Amino acid sequence: MEEAKRAAAEDNVSLNQLLSAFIADGIGHRRAIMSLKKRAARGTVDAALAILDRAPDVDPDPGDELAEPQGASSFRP
Repeated sequence: MEEAKRAAAEDNVSLNQLLSAFIADGIGHRRAIMSLKKRAARGTVDAALAILDRAPDVDPDPGDELAEPQGASSFRP
């Protein structure tokens, strides 16, 4: 509660406004997650692979390359 009061004071809003905003934000995130789950349930691995198969085999734009993690092998499928 004290942390919430500090956050409200920092944002120059009432505690009620802060908590209402957090609740609305949480509901929005929940709706987005539920929507993504529904979309994911309709998808298939074969459809995803078919989309990837249509992607052109070109080098990435300069500066858009993947960074090699420390100790990673150079194997790329």
